[in-house]
Amino acid sequence: MAGGGDALDLAAIDAKAELTAEEKAALVMSLKNKLEGLVAQHTDVLESLAPKVRKRVDVLRDIQSKHDELEAKFIEERAVLEAKYQKLYEPLYSKRYEIVSGVVEVDDITKSEDETPTEQKEKGVPDFWLNAMKNNEILAEEIQKRDEEALKYLKNITWCKIDDPKGFKIEFSFDTNNPFFKNSVLTKTYHMIDEEEPILEKAIGTEIEWYPGKCLTQKVLQKKPKEGSKDTKPIIKTKDCESFFNFFNPPQVPEDDKEIDEDMAEQLQDQMEQDYDIGSTIRDKIIPHAVSWFTGEAQDEDYDDIILEDDEDNSDEDNSNDDNSDDDEDDEEDDE
Repeated sequence: MAGGGDALDLAAIDAKAELTAEEKAALVMSLKNKLEGLVAQHTDVLESLAPKVRKRVDVLRDIQSKHDELEAKFIEERAVLEAKYQKLYEPLYSKRYEIVSGVVEVDDITKSEDETPTEQKEKGVPDFWLNAMKNNEILAEEIQKRDEEALKYLKNITWCKIDDPKGFKIEFSFDTNNPFFKNSVLTKTYHMIDEEEPILEKAIGTEIEWYPGKCLTQKVLQKKPKEGSKDTKPIIKTKDCESFFNFFNPPQVPEDDKEIDEDMAEQLQDQMEQDYDIGSTIRDKIIPHAVSWFTGEAQDEDYDDIILEDDEDNSDEDNSNDDNSDDDEDDEEDDE
């Protein structure tokens, strides 16, 4: 499972738009129980304190309890505020979609004599979502060169909360002229365990209906038959490969826990955390600030953070390059 945060993580109840009186009371009680449980785990520390010091700590605990009650109210009000503004965003997203996709034209646009006939006929903003995602460091790592032609047909990306079960869904709308797959909409749904911490239960993606010979998540490999073989036809095999569209085929937790050993559990957790990181990046960064990512302005705002991360990784760069060289050699052998 993926997720994180401390006992009073403010993201714990992001999925709640409104809370009933019973839910409010339950939330406060949950926070108190969490704190009491933590204290129970460390009773040996409290018992080791001098009586006067322990009395002071008891007062501090009471202050902490009052803080937690205020925090619960903050979480509740923030959820309501987020829901309110999400509705206010929708008309802006609709206008953005209409301009990007060429459904409507902006005012005061005149034809230039210098424009070619193709430029004059061109509508909207070509490759808008592809370039917006490529300018984000996390998504750029997922988008392969061979994915780009298909992502040029991406018309819009939207997201919404879901209540049963708790979580959120991302929708990718494609042009019907897309020659790569039949689906006009690809979705990715994240189900969250509704507890104090935002923990990912599972993710579900759309099964992509690829047209023959257009699948981007697999490579077709041809190998010459061995010398002396009666069969002179080349041997054709398929191999899974890296692609942004693997995002719609997320890692799944086996139903039988006995099938999971320690190494597999660790690997699965890493995969789910990475998958959730991609989904939350699209939801929280790309969709609300798509124009800034398209122009590169959002990328510039994150530039300082990227520099710091690069500096930390420099010490391992040589080893990383050696490993990549080995991987490239293996790929070349497979493609032969």
